[in-house]
Amino acid sequence: MPRYPQAILVSCEIPWDEQENLMEDVFRREVRQTLENGFNHLYIFGTAGEGYAVDTFRFRQIVQVFYDETRGADIHPMVGVIGLSTANIVERIQYAYETGFRVFQISLPCWEAVNDTELMTFFRDVCGNFPAAKFLHYNLSRTKRVLLGPDYRRLVDKIPNLVATKNGGGLARANDLMTHAPELQHFFDEVTFPHGCLRGECSLLSSFGPMSPHQARALFEAGRDQDLERLMRLQQECHLMCQNVLGPLLKEGRIDGAYDKIVVRLGGMDEMPLRLLSPYQGFTEEEYQECKRVLHEQYPDWVTEEM
Repeated sequence: MPRYPQAILVSCEIPWDEQENLMEDVFRREVRQTLENGFNHLYIFGTAGEGYAVDTFRFRQIVQVFYDETRGADIHPMVGVIGLSTANIVERIQYAYETGFRVFQISLPCWEAVNDTELMTFFRDVCGNFPAAKFLHYNLSRTKRVLLGPDYRRLVDKIPNLVATKNGGGLARANDLMTHAPELQHFFDEVTFPHGCLRGECSLLSSFGPMSPHQARALFEAGRDQDLERLMRLQQECHLMCQNVLGPLLKEGRIDGAYDKIVVRLGGMDEMPLRLLSPYQGFTEEEYQECKRVLHEQYPDWVTEEM
């Protein structure tokens, strides 16, 4: 039995004005819309949420607003923390913990790849400082070390409040993690989730949930219910939709938030700006409008009713 509930997890992106200040009213509306769409497991400050880019002032400001908007029964907010050192990561977790959060998303320091001893030290020093908190590990190549199943096996046995992971990687990654560390709740992306479901209970990290909550729920429910025929059909539909709607932009190789802000806009939140914090480049209004045209013309089943 995994240490964390099975769920759909979605990111809340951060809207910036032309001076790179938080557009608080827009952010509040986005969080409320996420909850209204039925997603009660939501987080800030992954890569798409520009957690790598915010300074301390912005981090604290957004944490406070996010806390205000995620009070209530059966809401499970998560704060992501990305940093270059254990000390920096612990400092930010401490602020969010004192604000009232108890679930955190962490990734490894990325200045140099950690070795096995350093890996265990990092998790002991971060998770061990907050024994009443729960931690999800965001496993990505930008940290210079992608953890494999045996790595998680060692961590599971030593770090009791490590409860979940966030992963992509397809069939091989899903098999590896589900085999070696079934105690963790693995949140897989839309491509990897169906493969994980073949091996047991896992969860969906939904990039397209803010755009098409009904399609995200359909994919998740098919996996949860082991409706394999429907699951694989929905996986294929998601892949084709992504390639046709975002395909020309995917060739640009921009950082995640550039695409995720388009996805939020496609979900009917027209006030979400496309800009990113310096130095990263978002997409133009014209590029967004072309994505919207393709979505509406070729994939009307993916368009939310509010649009």
